[in-house]
Amino acid sequence: MALLLIGGIVLLSLYMVRGLRKAGAGEGEAEATVARLRLASLYSPSLQQQLRNLAEEADTESLRGLADLVDNAAVLLLREAPGWRFGQYEVWQGSLEEAEGRFDAWMSETRAEFVETFRHFEGQKRRQTDYQARAEPDGRYLLVTLLLAVRGGLPPVPTPLRQEGVRAALLGLTTSSPANTLASYLAWTPEAPGEALTEEELLRGWPRLELL
Repeated sequence: MALLLIGGIVLLSLYMVRGLRKAGAGEGEAEATVARLRLASLYSPSLQQQLRNLAEEADTESLRGLADLVDNAAVLLLREAPGWRFGQYEVWQGSLEEAEGRFDAWMSETRAEFVETFRHFEGQKRRQTDYQARAEPDGRYLLVTLLLAVRGGLPPVPTPLRQEGVRAALLGLTTSSPANTLASYLAWTPEAPGEALTEEELLRGWPRLELL
């Protein structure tokens, strides 16, 4: 299965991204943090379905909805800790105005990595109905990406990442709230029921993942 044909889900929450410049107006060089966690876990039909349910039900038009999205996704992933196999955590800090560009860049990079079979953006849902799932016998992984922009900082995460680092990153992301959340984004692939990434596809498509 070619990587470009893998079904991916994108829940896009950019309600506050458009307000980043406005939020920074008059605040000088107020600091913001953008973090991205990628986590490859052993395939779980339950996790795949729960992520889809979260995407369907999320409020993508309010600060509370953006913060809840991150919290709920983190809880789902924490429950899957025995299945964690590969991960990557990136963090950036700068001004509020610069944060918009960083968030957009990481989001666009992630969106380009797979076909979007479902998208939830500002309350609007779009589905690619003609996508044909192609389950492979040696498919083993789901890859989940969480991207968050907040005012201020996030708790430190130990490196190399390992299992404790993933746990620290997930718990750190849940410290976001309606008071400091600027934007959030959740994506996972594959999205089609029964479809999973092989290890070759995973490491070819995301070579910077670390073995946990």
